Amino acid sequence: MPFYNPKDRQVKDLVPGMHIRTFWGEQQLLSLVELDANTVLPRHSHPHEQSTYVLEGELEFELGGEIRIIRAGELVIVPGGVEHFVKVGPVLTRVLDNFSPVREDLKY
Repeated sequence: MPFYNPKDRQVKDLVPGMHIRTFWGEQQLLSLVELDANTVLPRHSHPHEQSTYVLEGELEFELGGEIRIIRAGELVIVPGGVEHFVKVGPVLTRVLDNFSPVREDLKY
């Protein structure tokens, strides 16, 4: 079914402080993410291209050795295979992540 209400989707915790709701089609996966203040997402990479749009709050985002503060209304596009690291700012932060192709490990 192509229509969803995110409120009806069960929340999944990937790491402490990271709460997601995912939705997917054949070519992309969308993840609504809530990140508790000061949460750290360990350095990692994946073969999927990722875009992260900050809805509210802020992230310290390290991508390929460059560190930037990404605030509400800003975004970053992460090429597949590039290591990245995220530290959440001092307040609850909400982001919209998109992955292509679909990340099978985030389907539930």
